[in-house]
Amino acid sequence: MRLMASLSGLGQRLSQLRQALVQTRAADDKLIPFMAAAAVGTFVVIGGVGVALEQPIAGPLLGLLLGAMAAMIVLGLRAQRAALGAIEGQPGAAAAVLQSMRGRWKVTPAVGVTRKQDFVHRVVGRPGVILVGEGASARVTSLLKQEKRRVARTVGETPVHEVSVGDREGQVPLRQLQNHMARLPRALKAGDVDTLDRKLRALGHSDLPMPKGPMPRPGKRR
Repeated sequence: MRLMASLSGLGQRLSQLRQALVQTRAADDKLIPFMAAAAVGTFVVIGGVGVALEQPIAGPLLGLLLGAMAAMIVLGLRAQRAALGAIEGQPGAAAAVLQSMRGRWKVTPAVGVTRKQDFVHRVVGRPGVILVGEGASARVTSLLKQEKRRVARTVGETPVHEVSVGDREGQVPLRQLQNHMARLPRALKAGDVDTLDRKLRALGHSDLPMPKGPMPRPGKRR
């Protein structure tokens, strides 16, 4: 039974890799050359070191294994880039990126919204409360300030960070949003995140429909 389960899991994993490869390749013409370069380069370096250390069998075998891993890393990075490219510029794109983050992050989309589809999303995590705005810069700035005042009355001394998503000076590009969030200084204990999130949810938020779940899969843009 364990063998069957293992084989089934391996089959699912291979199917997912194949699907990711096909979808990402459709949106990224440079995927295969980059994967090949990573695999071959790693194999040559590790294999060469193995031969130099008088390990003519172990060196190339290790190089082959690490080369395959390097190609998979490239696939993952290019797939994420293609997925971001597919949703960039769409209303709610930042919410989709936030909801795909791993770790202890509590995301509440569209706690602030304008009729022209400017949004503020609230994230509660170890850094405290992060308000993420997307849309026209001037309107988002005003919306962030308004939401920060509302949140500050509830969270006390807990840090409240403001992030404006965009490509202008002082903004955070969508592609860098997750990294920016991960670099924020920690201020809360892990056990305090859920408590604070429940307290803030009592404030209520907009009922406007927003993208939920994982980011859209990449495909050719028409």
